Amino acid sequence: MPIIRAATSADAETLARLAERTFRDTFAAENSPADIDHHCVTNFGEDIQLQEVRDPNYVTIVADHDGELVAFAQVRLHSPKRIVRAERPAELHRLYVLEDWHGRGIAHEIMSAVLSAPALNGADALWLSVWERNPRALAFYRKYGFNVVGDQVFQVGADPQRDLVMAVEIDGQSTA
Repeated sequence: MPIIRAATSADAETLARLAERTFRDTFAAENSPADIDHHCVTNFGEDIQLQEVRDPNYVTIVADHDGELVAFAQVRLHSPKRIVRAERPAELHRLYVLEDWHGRGIAHEIMSAVLSAPALNGADALWLSVWERNPRALAFYRKYGFNVVGDQVFQVGADPQRDLVMAVEIDGQSTA
C-alpha cells in the first residue's frame, strides 16, 4: 500500500506529470484534444506544481508507492465561495488517482489524510467542484457527506463546462 505523505518541492516534476496524466485519462474522451492540451499546459506544469507545493495556503498530499506518485490531493486553505455558507471554508482543489489504482482504496486514504490534516484546523467547511458528468467522483464525494450547494463554470480550454459545487461541514457549521 502506498505511503500517504505531504508533498515536497522535490515532488513538483512528478506531481505535474501525475496531474496531467490523470486529467487526460479521466477527461480526454469527452473533450477536444486542443482543450485538454490547453488545460494541462495552463494548470499542471512543473513550475505551477512547485509554486503550489511551496504556497502556505495550499496543502498537497501524495500517495507514494515505492517512489512513484500514484495519487494526490490539493487543498486551498481560506478559500471562500459565496454559495458555501461558512465562515472559514477550505477548497478541495484536486483529488486525482491514477487509473491503475482505482478501486484499491487510495482515494479513501487520501481523503482521510485531507480531512485530518492539521492545516484544516479552523476550517468549518470543505468545498469542491466536480464535473456534472463524472458520476464516479460524485458518488465518492457523497460517501463523505458532501452535498451539492450550487454550480459554476469550469473552463477546459475554450469549452465552458458545468461543475457542481459540493460542500461538507467539518466543524459543525452549515454548508448549504
